[in-house]
Amino acid sequence: MTTEKIDNVSVSTQASVYFDGKCISHGILLADGTKKSVGVILPATLTFNTGAPEIMECVAGSCEYKLAGTDQWRTSSAGEQFGVPGNSSFEIRVAAPYHYICHFA
Repeated sequence: MTTEKIDNVSVSTQASVYFDGKCISHGILLADGTKKSVGVILPATLTFNTGAPEIMECVAGSCEYKLAGTDQWRTSSAGEQFGVPGNSSFEIRVAAPYHYICHFA
C-alpha cells in the first residue's frame, strides 16, 4: 500500500537538494516527533549514506537499488519499500522520476 497523505505534520519549506538537483526532498515532522522526508529522485545513479536505519517507500515510479556489501540490484515500485541499515549506504538507479517517503528509524 502506498502512503497517499500524511496528516498533522510540520513541513520544512526549505528543500534539501542533493547531487546537483537529481534528488530534492523536504523534511517533515509528525506530532509524535517522528521524522521523515518526502521527495523525488530524477533519472540518475546515486549513492546515499545513512546514519540511522531508513525505510524507503516508493510512492510513484520505480527504482533499482543495491545495499552496501551486496552485488545484487533489486527493484522497488509504487507501493513497495526497502530497508537500509544505519551507518551504511545504498546505490539507487532511477530511469524516470521516483517519488518517495524516507522513514527514519
